[in-house]
Amino acid sequence: MFALKWLLMAAGVAMFGTAAGVVAYDVYLAMQFQKLMGSGEPGAAGPAGPRRPIRWPLAMKLFGWAWAPLLVALSMVVVPEGLGGVRISQISGVQQGTLYPGIHLIVPLVQRVAAYDLRDHLFTTTAAPDAAGKSEILTVQTREGLTMGLAISVRYRLDPQRLGYIHANLAQPVDSEIVAPVVSTAFRDLAPNYVVREVFASKRDEFRTKSTKTITDRLASDGIVVKEVLLRDVHLPAEYAKGLEGLLLKEQESERMEFETEISAKQVRIAELHAEAAKAQQLKRSEADAASRVIAAKAEADAMQYTLPLKKKQIEESRLEAEARKEATVQNADAAAQSKITDSKAEAERRRLLAAADADTTRLAAAANADTIRLTAAADSERLQQEAAVLKQNPMLIQKIIAERLSDKLQIIMVPTDGRNFFASDVLRSAFAGVPAANSTEDADQDAPAPARKTAQAAKIK
Repeated sequence: MFALKWLLMAAGVAMFGTAAGVVAYDVYLAMQFQKLMGSGEPGAAGPAGPRRPIRWPLAMKLFGWAWAPLLVALSMVVVPEGLGGVRISQISGVQQGTLYPGIHLIVPLVQRVAAYDLRDHLFTTTAAPDAAGKSEILTVQTREGLTMGLAISVRYRLDPQRLGYIHANLAQPVDSEIVAPVVSTAFRDLAPNYVVREVFASKRDEFRTKSTKTITDRLASDGIVVKEVLLRDVHLPAEYAKGLEGLLLKEQESERMEFETEISAKQVRIAELHAEAAKAQQLKRSEADAASRVIAAKAEADAMQYTLPLKKKQIEESRLEAEARKEATVQNADAAAQSKITDSKAEAERRRLLAAADADTTRLAAAANADTIRLTAAADSERLQQEAAVLKQNPMLIQKIIAERLSDKLQIIMVPTDGRNFFASDVLRSAFAGVPAANSTEDADQDAPAPARKTAQAAKIK
């Protein structure tokens, strides 16, 4: 809204400038036209000729339109954050009601807004001149007539509901014209009721409380709310400060002596109490020892009445336990001997069973080997019989086998024995002329063992 206000004002000023520019431009053109008309150029109409008109209607319209945004902008008032405003009319004066932060409308050129800071203010004084010298020095006189300095801080703010009254009736600025005199007067009127020592020490809080109430009541009637009044420092006169320092030292010495006396008395009393406590403790300890001895004697006498029967019972129990252990030892020895005998018998039986098992295993193995040999011999015999039958049917096979084993370079050719349609039949027939004799010899050797038969066959072939 603040930007809108300035935008409207800029628009109004621009319209005013435009209107003035139109008039100035038309006047300039008219002057140039008049100058050309009076120069005597061909075709000129002379001094009484036509003149360029000035656009007064357009200028008046722009002038009139320029007031609209300008008046709208002047009717808008923006109250910043933390401030409050009061409407002031040129006709009726200050109007009631506070304008809080934001935008507000007023009658332009008739009303205006006075702004006041509604945040907390701080008024301070010093007790003595300082290097900065910005704060006011507040001095008061006490009942003795001595002058002392006070460092005061007053935190206050303006009542938003009474800004109209503040603006219409209080001198401005309020800080220096109203608050400062009221605070100074309150402390200066109250200080003569106290002596310096009371203000400095004993009744300092009372002095501050009464002055706070006075300042609060006086400023509240003017629409100023006081939140806090602080008495920061009290500056004593130089002579009084020296005397007060000596007095305080004496008082401190007196208080120290009284304190030490009290400590000594308390130490004596503590020693007496310690002695009485030790005596009482000794007496109690003696009584307790005597009582404990009596109780111990009674307890021992009572215990003896029960101890003898218990000891007899213990002896009887020990005897019975010894006999039981003896019997248990004998029984254990018998059990051990019986266990050893049983173990010996079991070991002998185990060894006998192992020997029988080994014999059975050996016998079974021998029978199995005999069966194996028997079956192998039968198989070899059957195989030899089959081979003999095959060789008997084909006597040339043995010669072929022997020839193949003699050399791997020999080539064997099998041909029919009749030799038909074969060019080498005559040669082969002459080669095998002694075969029948051989066959009769092989029949005679069938009953011989296989190695002997193989040797005889090999000799025949050679």
